[in-house]
Amino acid sequence: MQGILQGKRGIIFGVMDKNSLAWYVACKCKDEGAEFVITNTDKAIKLAETNLIANELGCKVIACDATKVPDIENLLTEAQQTLGGKIDFILHSVAMSQNLRRHRKYPDSNYDYYNTTLDVSAISLHKILQTCIKTDALSEGASVVTLTYIASGRFMEGYGDMADAKALLESIVRNMGGIYGQLRKVRVNAISQSPTHTRAEKCFSKVEYFHKYADKMAPLGRATATDCANLCVMLFSDYTKGLTMQTLYNDGGFSQTVLSGNFMDSFYFNLK
Repeated sequence: MQGILQGKRGIIFGVMDKNSLAWYVACKCKDEGAEFVITNTDKAIKLAETNLIANELGCKVIACDATKVPDIENLLTEAQQTLGGKIDFILHSVAMSQNLRRHRKYPDSNYDYYNTTLDVSAISLHKILQTCIKTDALSEGASVVTLTYIASGRFMEGYGDMADAKALLESIVRNMGGIYGQLRKVRVNAISQSPTHTRAEKCFSKVEYFHKYADKMAPLGRATATDCANLCVMLFSDYTKGLTMQTLYNDGGFSQTVLSGNFMDSFYFNLK
């Protein structure tokens, strides 16, 4: 039986190792019949397990700094040559904050780091989409998905300048989605994922406590990395042709919950 991505060609940004959400998405895309290339910066490829992962997936690695337009242009050209046609889907799983890595609190942000956070984590999506438009790299009805987080619109202690980056990222999803939809029926969406064990999460202190909190508060519990990959594949497929410019909360209901019985029971038990 053919997978729902059979015959589709894609680019997956952000595969670092087997803890990356992009890794889970790449595996699911392969299972569903897609052909794709994976990409990261040259430095990240050398430091991480990207080449080993590419061998396991049977795909090509193309180095690209998503903040540099010439790199993006080269990626799009080489990807189309490798895959044999225009691109049908893109996963933008790109984020980085030096302020968080260096444990700088939000009121003490380094502005050079802050600008880099916005450029890497949000503006990179704009650069990718703008370059795709100018080079006509995406097929009619293609799908672009990026990964965001609920802190884009809520206060979350410790998330720092990354919250601002995610808010900007979601704005780019709406604006570019509206424009690209009219031009080529291209869909642009964001997934706001539950807190998940990834390489990037190591920047945050006491992350295990937050995982437990989110798991208890969400009526369905935290959505897993596999759940995220499944949703990405659905958005890449032809089953979601009418869905664009949205931020989809893949979080077990956490974003819509004020208080749950599971959390109250746990809180009461700890008080006792």
